Amino acid sequence: MSSPLRRAELVAGDDVAVVCGDVGYTYAETAERCRCLIAGLRGLGLGAGDRVAVVGGNCHRYLELYQAVPAGGMVLVPLNHRHAIAELRYALEDSGTKVLFTASGVEGLEDLVEHIIDLRAGYEALLAAGSGDAALADVDPTGLAGLFYTGGTTGAAKGVMLTHRNLVANAMHLQACWRFDSATRWLIAAPMFHAAGSIAVLATVWNGGQHVILPSFDPGTALDLIAEHRVTHTLMVPTMLAALSDEQRARPREVSSLRHIAHGGAPIATETLRRAHATFPGAELLHIYGATETSPIATLLPREERLLDAPQSRSCGRPAVGVEIAILALDGSALSVDEVGELAVRGANVMAGYWNKPEQTAAALIDGWYHTGDLGYQDSRGYIYLVDRAKDMIVTGGENVYSTEVEEALYRHAAVAEAAVFGIPDSRWGEAVHAVVVPRARVEIDELRAHCRSLIADYKVPKTIELRAEPLPKSAAGKLLKRELRAPYWRDQTLALAGA
Repeated sequence: MSSPLRRAELVAGDDVAVVCGDVGYTYAETAERCRCLIAGLRGLGLGAGDRVAVVGGNCHRYLELYQAVPAGGMVLVPLNHRHAIAELRYALEDSGTKVLFTASGVEGLEDLVEHIIDLRAGYEALLAAGSGDAALADVDPTGLAGLFYTGGTTGAAKGVMLTHRNLVANAMHLQACWRFDSATRWLIAAPMFHAAGSIAVLATVWNGGQHVILPSFDPGTALDLIAEHRVTHTLMVPTMLAALSDEQRARPREVSSLRHIAHGGAPIATETLRRAHATFPGAELLHIYGATETSPIATLLPREERLLDAPQSRSCGRPAVGVEIAILALDGSALSVDEVGELAVRGANVMAGYWNKPEQTAAALIDGWYHTGDLGYQDSRGYIYLVDRAKDMIVTGGENVYSTEVEEALYRHAAVAEAAVFGIPDSRWGEAVHAVVVPRARVEIDELRAHCRSLIADYKVPKTIELRAEPLPKSAAGKLLKRELRAPYWRDQTLALAGA
């Protein structure tokens, strides 16, 4: 992980590496700051393999930590700054973190780490105390670079162990799809504790491109930065992309420099893509599917805007160069073309395992394949189609209903801004299809059900629809928290089962 910055310092030392608010640094300055950071951490007694956590919003210092900590042979632990103290305590204790950089309150965490350093003045003091003599040295490719805690939408947090080889492989996979060079201007819009926020760091640095940092997502501010700094590339989760399109339509900026827009992190409706393409017609759309466990790229669908009227519009692409995908039955056997099963991923990008969780690691990693828990199929040309998370599939009256298919139908109604579909208990059918919809214009429930009935089979049409005025709950990374919507309907059911 040190080689991208070493190369950038050599070939683009005088070029601007990062812009964050009114702060900017060249690659020579960034490399020197990273060497001072490594020296400062070593001065605190840290050595190879020691864990360094960070809790804070996007900033140029976060970008330095992302590069310097692994380059110094230590392990970065990025944590969700919106997590409760109890969640942060769990991750810090589980990881055995020695140093915590934070821009927020730390009450209740002081006993868990040896050093807590403010991500502003304290950080700069650490750099001042460090010596630039520390080298951006070669590291063991199989060594641990970061622990990335998951669990925002899927339950108990697990520390995903990503090696230097994993992160470098991810950078290679992205560069095999999109061109990166010294003219690249990448807007970091998603939070950096999430794979969506850090996905292009190494690829951009390796090629001497520039990072433009958005501290926290706001569509207006994002558009202003794109216009001011002539941003060329970015990645957003679907909710961010929808908000960006709406803001540009309402208050247009001059954003013709934006040539590449990636999206990932959650399923996306075709209508959201249509609006994005109509709003940013000069930008190529790229669908990225993957997981933290795959560093994160597994599949890629470039030039997606050309496929919006083709069957492949519902695909998440083909396996990235260097990645293998298999569709597996419950017994682990490979399925044929067009058969729905669990997606498994193999490649240099697949994690080393879950930190301190051998049982979960053994369940997820089988014979070198990472089992994603996602259901999908592959067509004869290699395109992958996701149909649902295994746990989100609805079984109603013996029929399987994939929530994403119903959500897609709802999104095709012009009045639907947000939609979430899941199963709720039903005494007759076992589960009933239920939808929660946030409309952008007045609409009646019967109208939405009739609209769905015109597009999907009757048994898939939501039996009940709830209209909400407020946005649907999301994680800090912008992922829909469907479990929060589902939980109230199943709580009594769970209690009844527990008491039986």
